[in-house]
This record gives sequence, C-alpha cells and structure tokens, in this order.
Amino acid sequence: MSFPLGAGPAGRARRRLASTAVAALLALPAAAYAQPLSLADVLARAAAEDPGRAATEARLQAAEAALRQASVRPNPSIGLEVENFAGTGARELFDETESTLYYQQTFERGGKRGARADAARAEIAVAAAQAQVRALDLLATVQTLWVEAAAAEAGVGVAEERLAVAQRLERETVRRVAAARDPLMSGERARTATAEARIALERARTGAIDARVALAAYLGMPAVELDMTAFTTATFGATPGDAEPPDLAALAAQRDAAQARVRVEQSRAVQDPTFRAGLRHFREGGDVAFIVGGSIPLGRYDTNRGGIDRARAERLAAEADIAAARTERGREMARLTARRAATAAELARLEGEVLPSARRAVDLARDGFSRGGGAFTYLEVAEAQRVLVGARARRIELLKSFHLDGVRLDRLTGRHAPLLARAETR
Repeated sequence: MSFPLGAGPAGRARRRLASTAVAALLALPAAAYAQPLSLADVLARAAAEDPGRAATEARLQAAEAALRQASVRPNPSIGLEVENFAGTGARELFDETESTLYYQQTFERGGKRGARADAARAEIAVAAAQAQVRALDLLATVQTLWVEAAAAEAGVGVAEERLAVAQRLERETVRRVAAARDPLMSGERARTATAEARIALERARTGAIDARVALAAYLGMPAVELDMTAFTTATFGATPGDAEPPDLAALAAQRDAAQARVRVEQSRAVQDPTFRAGLRHFREGGDVAFIVGGSIPLGRYDTNRGGIDRARAERLAAEADIAAARTERGREMARLTARRAATAAELARLEGEVLPSARRAVDLARDGFSRGGGAFTYLEVAEAQRVLVGARARRIELLKSFHLDGVRLDRLTGRHAPLLARAETR
C-alpha cells in the first residue's frame, strides 16, 4: 500500500509508518528472500505455483470423459407387447391373448459415432490450447509485476543518490552561511531540499516494497529480492521462434472443432434404421413364433439442414477469427518492435551523452561551490543536480517502457511457453 507522505504532524506520522514498514521488511528472516531471483526464476516459480492448474486438469478430464461417451454405441432395448388381452365375444379377457417379447437395436449410419469421437478429440485440443493461453496470461501479469518492481528498485537508487547529494550540499551551504558567504535563505533552501529528498527516498522505498510484495504474492513467497541484471536493453533484437503462437493455436483448435461439428451435423442427416427380433406367444394353442421387423425414418422433413448450415457458419467464423488475429498480431508486433527500437535509441543517447554530461556539470558546480569565490551559487548547483536526477529518472522510465513492451511481445510470440511444459513435468 502506498500513501503520500506530506508535511506537518500527519506527514511525520506517515514517514514513521513508512520507516516502520521498511524496518519490518528488513527484519524478515533471510529464508524469506533466499537469493535474488532473476526474471527467468520468477516466471518458472510462477508457472509452478499456478493456482489455476487444478481447474485446467479438471477441464481436460471432462473433455476426455466426453470423448469416452462419444464413442459409445446406442443402447438396445427390450420390450413386451400384449395384444387382444381384453375385448368382446371370443376375445373377452385373456382368451385370445398374443404376447410378444422382443429385442430392439438402432444402428447408426453415416459415421455418427466416429464424427462424435472426432469432435470430442477436437474439444480436448481446444481445452489444452485455452489452458496454455490462460497460463501465458498469468506469466505476462507476473512479468509485468517484475518490471514494475525492478523499476521501483532502480528508483530507490536514484532517490538515495539525490538524498546523499542534498545532504552534502546542505552541509557545504550551512558552512558558507556560517561564514557569512551566503545568505540565510540559501541554508533554508538546502534544508528544504534535503527534507524533500528524504521524503522522496521513503516514498521510493515504500513503493519498492509494495511492488515486491505484489510480485511475491504470485510466487507463494512472503517477499522477494530481485536480480536486476535483466533490467537492461540487452534483450533487444530477440526474435520469436517459428512455432505458432498459443493464441493462434487456440483459434486453430476452435476452427478444427467447428469443422468436426460440421461432420457431426452431416452425419445426423443420415437416417438410422432400427431392427427388432423377438418371440410371439399365442394363448390359444400355446404356439410360439419368431418375429423380425424394422423401421427407418423417411427423412422427408427433418434433414438437419439448419444444423449443418450453422456448423459451417461457425467454421467460417473461426477461420475469419484466425485471419483477423494474424493481421492484428502482425500490426501489434510491428508497432511494439518499432517503439522498442526508438526507446533503445533514446536510452543509448541518454546513457552515452546526457548522463555523462550531467554528471560532469554536477561535479564542476559542486567543486566550484565548495571552493567559494562566487563562481557558482547554490541555485546553480541545485539546478545541475536536478538535471542529473531527472536524466536518471528518465532512464528508468525508458527502461520500464522498454520492458513493458517486451512483456507484450513475449506474450504475442508465446516466448515463455516452454516454462509451462517444464512446470507440468515437475
């Protein structure tokens, strides 16, 4: 949970609360952190701790049960018919009764059972593909939390440097004010800057704690320490594999299931005959005779044309969804790739030109200010420091944007799908 620190009694209370939170986190046992986790470690653990795996397994079991049921033949039936058991004249009561005991079986034609089994197998593929999509969505969420936590952790370093510089500048300013070389207002400005830097550091630490706790909740851990080595642009330029991404694979499975349903509906248009065989008993004389019979619907009205047309339309819709998804995926990947390239270029110039120049400006201003002689004023030193802090903060923003775009690219390409396979084998 984050909160504004502010000033005054309420602000001091919030700062004490933030300090208490930091101290509480630092007081956790070392086992809570184990060792710093890289992004790969975080994703592997998130895949292993996926709470939705039980539901996925249940859905797959349901689909497999549907396959078993689809392969079952129609049940036979046994019946008894009693004729002429009541009437008038010679047929009064049971005098002329005829009883028939028969066995009846419907025979499916048109490949109904095979079509049902194929449709059930297609639904198993759909369930498996959708399960992988859901798991990759979870990994994308965890990867986003890792990026946010890494950016927050990097922000703590910037805030610490800002406070250290503000404190050094305050000490130098107080010394100059005591020597009557600078006005009293400069000392107050320096103390204010130090207080603001201290508040910013507390806020940054609290935000970093919040981000790590949010990430740890997906890993089954009370807290997590981050390995920041992946928080760079070194991964830029990685290309996706040749395998079809999971989202398109899921749509393809739905298309195949729709095609299987077309065959099911077409098989239902074929009429199924029913055959009967049995024994007939004649009460008069006690004779017994063997009978056979059968029937088949004429198919005059119900030819299942509507069901076939609906299944075909669903297959066409699935094919259109695949085409649209491929187009949208290509557009999104091109946009993200271009934006990452622009971000990486800006980062390179920031790290190669802006940050070194800003650091030199701070060093020169600080040295001149500490030597005195009026070469540099407090405001000039503070401005040089503000530019440096702003450049470092901008670097973190760019890195965060770079990696968030990478999260989306990884999700579009299914880059982390192998982690799911490894998690299932454990």
